Amino acid sequence: MEWRPVLPRRKGATKHKLLTERIIADIDAELLRPGARMPTHRDLARALGVSVQTVSISYKEAERHGYLRGEVGRGTFVRNRVTERADRFMLDRSPGQTADLSIIRAVYTEAHERASRQAMARLAEADNSAFMRPCRPIAGLDRHRAAAQTWLRGLGAAAAPDRILITNGAAHGLFLAVAAVVRPGDVVLTENLTDHGIIGLASVLGFTLRGLPTDAEGVLPEAFEAACAAGDVRALVLVPSLGNPTGHVAGDERRRAIAAIAARRGVFVIEDEVCKPLLETMLPSIAEMLPDLGFFATSFTKTLMAGLRVGYLVVPPAYGIRVASIMRVTSWSATNLPAEIATLWIEDGTAEALLRVQRQEARARQAIVAQVLGSHVAATHPLSLCAWLKVPPHWSEEGLVRALAQRAIAVTPSDPFIAGERGRGGIRICLGGRLSHAALGETLAALRATFEQLPPVYDVRIA
Repeated sequence: MEWRPVLPRRKGATKHKLLTERIIADIDAELLRPGARMPTHRDLARALGVSVQTVSISYKEAERHGYLRGEVGRGTFVRNRVTERADRFMLDRSPGQTADLSIIRAVYTEAHERASRQAMARLAEADNSAFMRPCRPIAGLDRHRAAAQTWLRGLGAAAAPDRILITNGAAHGLFLAVAAVVRPGDVVLTENLTDHGIIGLASVLGFTLRGLPTDAEGVLPEAFEAACAAGDVRALVLVPSLGNPTGHVAGDERRRAIAAIAARRGVFVIEDEVCKPLLETMLPSIAEMLPDLGFFATSFTKTLMAGLRVGYLVVPPAYGIRVASIMRVTSWSATNLPAEIATLWIEDGTAEALLRVQRQEARARQAIVAQVLGSHVAATHPLSLCAWLKVPPHWSEEGLVRALAQRAIAVTPSDPFIAGERGRGGIRICLGGRLSHAALGETLAALRATFEQLPPVYDVRIA
């Protein structure tokens, strides 16, 4: 591409700092468009009269801030800013009659409505001072942590209460875990396609995120080993169960292989297990195999109820105080009211009952996806609340998303999930919320019809 910036002169500023600022400014000003290939290190160095090392440092810094991404053997590309892409495609609310398939959330049925009303009525008649009055301990009330211990044991993540913190959802737990062990400039590994939360954290906390190749079980052990052998890897953040957006599930052998590599290399492993409760087969926790290096985060937002924003974070023994101190300066503590509801539901069996409803609904909705979309499905799982769809050869992702939006269907393209090399792309559809089976079927039929249409001439993909 013919991009040749003019570097200003500023006393005390290094050349690589000035170049980094120019790259970021030109991306923000859209002079460098998302997906554009940057000049090679050598070409840009020659054009600007600087060293190749200067360009390399600048590209790496811009990558750390989330503006560029490097692809081995292909070059460096302008990255779509994840926060902008997530805001654009993952709707904060459903406008008008739009069928919102852009956000993963738990299914909401009459059973959930009844459970909510019963919990509120029970709280209204009780003495709530035990959980409404305290502002300590930071890590959560003892009763809430005891219930968390029971729930975590069922997920293969047994831990003493003093290693458990109550959080405001799994995303909160993920932030606390990463912030506790990762420093600006550190290398963090994840799946090549992964939840956009960790991609956003790379920009916020200033670490370098690298995506690893995956298969139907997630991260490939040999790819993890090779990345660790290259040096400077601080942590691996992964979603082993019903991963977003592909629905992959790591089996027992895969989890043990990842744990063995992490133990040998001294790399922290942070498990984002927000969907693990949906699994019907007990699988081990990688964090439990790594007592000194493993973090385990889960919550109820995608398995019981979207509005029940309470989660549990298991930390290594040496990190309890550190993580609690980070929580204190960011949110003081988790909110006790949702934690109390979660505790009541664990104690009286409501949580397990609602979990069974989620599994039943997930299977039913995935059956509708298979029936209506068939060969358009690239990856999914019978218990997943999303599906990853192939983009027809004649469509571009952007064009397809626009066409679906015109039919009042909101979906998410691949951009917010790309942490490594860009693959063939795809479209994620989410199946939760209050959408009935009939409405879901009609929406998917409209989606299929759009896939089978030829796009407008300006959206036709050029081979």
